[in-house]
Amino acid sequence: MFLPRIFKGKVSKQKGKEFEELAAKYLRRKGYKILERNFRKRFGEIDIIALKDNVLVFVEVRSLAGNFMDPSETITLRKRTNLLKVASVYLMERGWRGPVRFDFVGIKGRDKEIEHIENFFEV
Repeated sequence: MFLPRIFKGKVSKQKGKEFEELAAKYLRRKGYKILERNFRKRFGEIDIIALKDNVLVFVEVRSLAGNFMDPSETITLRKRTNLLKVASVYLMERGWRGPVRFDFVGIKGRDKEIEHIENFFEV
């Protein structure tokens, strides 16, 4: 399966931070409270962890330079599995017992068009 070039290397880290900041600003405008950014464990990372209406929201942020496909199409089964593992650790460490969901924020093209998918996948 062909996956498009997602920003890589040093440029990738700079772009990734820029796009994550855009996503965080977007979410704040929608009433989300950002709790953590880049929560990292050895098997993965969650870009943004936020709270909205007493629901803990784990957010994956992806960006693509072109307009030929949606960034959400780059989320593989392996990535979802790793997100679940990292989220489980977060929930255990923080003792969260409330509702949880996984959202996706994609940023596409030169215009930096934002796509937000709530409940991107079910747990």
